[in-house]
Amino acid sequence: MPAEQLKEFLNANNIQFVSIKHSRAYTAQEIAKKAHICGDRLAKTVIIDIDGHMAMVVLPASYRIRWDHFMRAMGTDFIELADEEEFKDAFPDCEVGAMPPFGNLFGMNVYMCDTLSNNPEIAFSAGTHSEIIKMQYSDFAELVNPVKMSEGFVKPEAKRKRLSWMENKVKVREYLLD
Repeated sequence: MPAEQLKEFLNANNIQFVSIKHSRAYTAQEIAKKAHICGDRLAKTVIIDIDGHMAMVVLPASYRIRWDHFMRAMGTDFIELADEEEFKDAFPDCEVGAMPPFGNLFGMNVYMCDTLSNNPEIAFSAGTHSEIIKMQYSDFAELVNPVKMSEGFVKPEAKRKRLSWMENKVKVREYLLD
């Protein structure tokens, strides 16, 4: 579903949206930066294999899947990241890695991190690495009907500065002398 087909689909369903073109980007965080969108509001899609069936996971660009928690939430022992070679034919008109989060249109179940529903709008790749669509979250939810999940996702925090061995020793000494 390239960008034009996606726009036709949204127009046919009377959905208001904005198309934003940006310079080519391949990671969700790059796209968020180039399109000037907060990583918590840009949805990225991940294709997974659940017990031999392809499914789509939609999560904020700034999040990661925590596989052990995700499997527990799904009630299965086998989930793995699908290889692009396995699913590229399922999205024939999309650039690999730029699938819009409409897995239901491709016969896939869609599982979504519930934090995306906290925002009034959602943005996502439009089938290319140089265009995103921004629309109301409520319209997206109505069209896709994703399974919302609160477990299995993590937002990596900024890493704390690690102190050297000597800096730690000085801090301990200062603490003991106070």
